[in-house]
Amino acid sequence: MIELERVSKSYDDGARFAVRDFTLHIEGGEFLVLIGASGCGKTTTLNMINRLTEPNAGAIRVDGEDIRAGAPHELRRHIGYVFQAVGLFPHMTVAENIGITPRLLGWEPRKIAERVGELLELVHLPAATYRERFPRALSGGQRQRVGLARALAVRPRIMLMDEPFGALDPLTRDDLAREYRAIHETLGLTTVLVTHDMVEALLLADRIAVMREGRLVQLGTPRELARKPADDYVRSLLENPRRRTERLANLMAPGDAP
Repeated sequence: MIELERVSKSYDDGARFAVRDFTLHIEGGEFLVLIGASGCGKTTTLNMINRLTEPNAGAIRVDGEDIRAGAPHELRRHIGYVFQAVGLFPHMTVAENIGITPRLLGWEPRKIAERVGELLELVHLPAATYRERFPRALSGGQRQRVGLARALAVRPRIMLMDEPFGALDPLTRDDLAREYRAIHETLGLTTVLVTHDMVEALLLADRIAVMREGRLVQLGTPRELARKPADDYVRSLLENPRRRTERLANLMAPGDAP
């Protein structure tokens, strides 16, 4: 579905590389998570898939076709993008925000209204209550749901997600992450999600791609990474959820008898 072959990206003519000699094949319908420390090249990799950033070397293909064969806007019609800042237009209602891309593509108003209603139900925001609200009247989780609905508006096959739940409170974050995983399954999407949270990666992903200094360190299922980390770096990423689990277990253990 998505193939990156020996892709490299430098922003300073090769003095340093954000991504270097990166190869990754993502299957159709897969939920793949990119994880690593800040500055490891996760977001750059994500942005190269939909041509927000152009690689200096290598090739990226979707369904076997080089993404540079057509115009960027044609590529992006098949790709949804959700990011942490959401980026809703404050002067537009929820319905107008969700319908902006269909409107730009010339959809009929009736078809747009129907699609907005479908998507609001999908993200658990009843249309009768939310479609005429403005972003300022929504909570952080509700705004993120609207951003997700907007990304799904023109029925993309691929979803790119850059820390989409990172700014939310823990309960909302967990709820929305689970809801998105269900949407991914229901719609048969191919999802690439960037996160720095290993717990989130382990719970959501079909496979996890660990990056370090622009390179792919390990690729595998959550179970494969947990059981056999490739090196000390991957092992250190896994230590945090393990320590948190152990601390939580100790806190919840029965107290000493009086």
